[in-house]
Amino acid sequence: MSADPFNPSPLPARACWVVAPGRAELREALLPPLSPGDVQVLSLHSAISRGTEGLVLRGEVPPTEHERMRAPFQQGDFPFPVKYGYINVGRVEAGPAELIGRTVFCLHPHQTRYQVPAHAVLPLPAGVPAGRAVLAALMETAVNALWDAPPRIGDRITVVGAGTLGLLVAWLAARTPGCEVEVVDRLQARADIVRALGARFVLPEEATPGADRVVHASGQPEGLDAALRLAGYEATVLELSWYGRRDVTLRLGEAFHSQRLRLQSSQVGSLAPAQRGRWTHQRRLALALSLLTDPVLDRLITHSAGFDQLPEVLARLSAVPTKDADVLCHRIDYPAAAASTLTPASQPA
Repeated sequence: MSADPFNPSPLPARACWVVAPGRAELREALLPPLSPGDVQVLSLHSAISRGTEGLVLRGEVPPTEHERMRAPFQQGDFPFPVKYGYINVGRVEAGPAELIGRTVFCLHPHQTRYQVPAHAVLPLPAGVPAGRAVLAALMETAVNALWDAPPRIGDRITVVGAGTLGLLVAWLAARTPGCEVEVVDRLQARADIVRALGARFVLPEEATPGADRVVHASGQPEGLDAALRLAGYEATVLELSWYGRRDVTLRLGEAFHSQRLRLQSSQVGSLAPAQRGRWTHQRRLALALSLLTDPVLDRLITHSAGFDQLPEVLARLSAVPTKDADVLCHRIDYPAAAASTLTPASQPA
């Protein structure tokens, strides 16, 4: 249905809210008449940011981070109830004439239809299908990570953790001339996709020590310990995992000091210092979208489910311990996507 911005009748929508530890629900909403300068977007796809949304669903966002961790169009407050998420691909159905009918990306929570300022959406570049564009937010995080600890020509780079973010970091790093990228993970099943992305897969006991750069993205404290052990003399270990309220113990009494290692954090909420004077968040997100033209990245979207199944999928993926270790990016497909061409996910929910 195409919306008339001058029609005063409210339009119905449904949104996903996290309402208690481990529990999300779909709630009805009504959209008001569209304000000047805004767009109305009909959702095609969203996706679950498994690490962060898992912490939100479990109620593990620390009180000190309640404001800093707000998503751009979040409603409600941590811990509950909260409408959270930041991966949405949709079609503009009302707003400025130049955007109507365009497929766009927006940092918006899971919702069937929504209204935001026109500057908050980015049209998809040519060659980036809507189903693959759900990787944009994590690609932006990977870009910012390699701005924080840029690979140099010929570096040996180790990525610990073959989740979606770690694999995107490995894919980007492997495109630096002369770089050898090794991805460390306990799941042997990730080997094929790692090789397809241009990197080498190894189990933890096979990992090569002495790396020039180590990126940790496993989300587990033992993974960070492994990253420190694999770093070479005066190397940087870049930490991408966020632990929420969990305590993390590190073995800093081993070679950490004698190897003069550097442990550095990276977080996509801020631009990397070296780029901050010239780049904006919008420009960085546009770059991330432009990097999604390679069909090999479709292999990162391993599962999909309909919007009505979203609460169940969120509960399952956020459970600890998880029974869904085979899931990388889990895409959510909305009814409006049925008439569009989907980038296939290899497995259903």
